[in-house]
Amino acid sequence: MATNENLPPNVIKQLAKELKNLDESPPEGIKVGVNDDDFSTIFADIEGPAGTPYENGVFRMKLLLSHDFPHSPPKGYFLTKIFHPNIATNGEICVNTLKKDWNPSLGLRHVLTVVRCLLIEPFPESALNEQAGKMLLENYEEYARHARLYTGIHAFKPKPKFKSGAISESTTALNVDQSNASLLKIDQKNQLTAAAVPLPSNTAALKGVNGQEHPTSVAPLAETGVSGSAVVSGTATQKKELGSVKVQPDKKKMDARKKSLKRL
Repeated sequence: MATNENLPPNVIKQLAKELKNLDESPPEGIKVGVNDDDFSTIFADIEGPAGTPYENGVFRMKLLLSHDFPHSPPKGYFLTKIFHPNIATNGEICVNTLKKDWNPSLGLRHVLTVVRCLLIEPFPESALNEQAGKMLLENYEEYARHARLYTGIHAFKPKPKFKSGAISESTTALNVDQSNASLLKIDQKNQLTAAAVPLPSNTAALKGVNGQEHPTSVAPLAETGVSGSAVVSGTATQKKELGSVKVQPDKKKMDARKKSLKRL
């Protein structure tokens, strides 16, 4: 197993700087992982680009750095099975950046970005998977169907992404709903209080001893919309107050009745 001891100190220092940069500012659709004890193997998870047969899939790959890196290019392999003209059945990646177009000044970010671009634009002319290359040239729909099938079976599922502010918006909406619920409870309480003490409008009134007016009728339960306890209590109070009213008899009528009885 290769270790950091197999790489020159200046290369290790450069790789550590690149890996830190990749971690803090990863390329679009790429997440890099590494073993701190072995910089010679770089792992990366690549999201299938939108609009390609690899969409909705995450593919794991690795870059193997030789002892004379960066003078010689790394070797790239897909660890996740994928149907692609430039990726062999054993996962080996064929791309010019990792072969004749290699330049020691190229960093890991550039290499990983080129590999992801390969998923967008394959090169069937330099195919390692002859079946995929031939199918891509002759029948793209059939090629795309095979690629989507491999993606659905072998690729990882991407983690859901949240839009900026989506969580806070959901929380705000929840708080608004709760506030509305509280207001509703308060409103219902106010309605209950108002219904329990019906107003004396449109009712006949009878003046009592104290000169106060007392309603002689009470709204039915169906109109108040509350339990009958408040209405019954109100009725009992009214009866009690009405009972305290003394009605004086008419003296003239009493005298007339007595005269008529005497005549008999």
